[in-house]
Amino acid sequence: VHVVESGGGLVQPGESLTLTCAGSGGDNLDGYAVGWFRPIPGKEREGVACLSSIDSVTYVANSVKGRVTISSNNAKNTVYLQMNSLKPDDMAVYYCAAKMGSYYGGAYCVHSEEYDYWGQGTQVTLSS
Repeated sequence: VHVVESGGGLVQPGESLTLTCAGSGGDNLDGYAVGWFRPIPGKEREGVACLSSIDSVTYVANSVKGRVTISSNNAKNTVYLQMNSLKPDDMAVYYCAAKMGSYYGGAYCVHSEEYDYWGQGTQVTLSS
């Protein structure tokens, strides 16, 4: 499956942004766990949020809990990452990734290496 991200941009601290991950070229995300990841110092990638429709699981990292929501629109074959009250630490390239199967089947958000299909990323920049 191929995924493509969109929705990044330049925002001010405190503002909101919604990132979109879509199956490209007609690829269907049904049957895949999908997550959003970003690089952080000292770690290759942080799993920001993930979801799996197979076992109805959503995961949101503690670092963004309360500010971030992940959701999907199966009809549009997309997964969204709604980010509110953005902080300077949120500035990063955000990557969407997919793994066939369920969350509890191995698509744990804390293990980005388990995800097989990655997009090119979308940049989120916070203005000072």
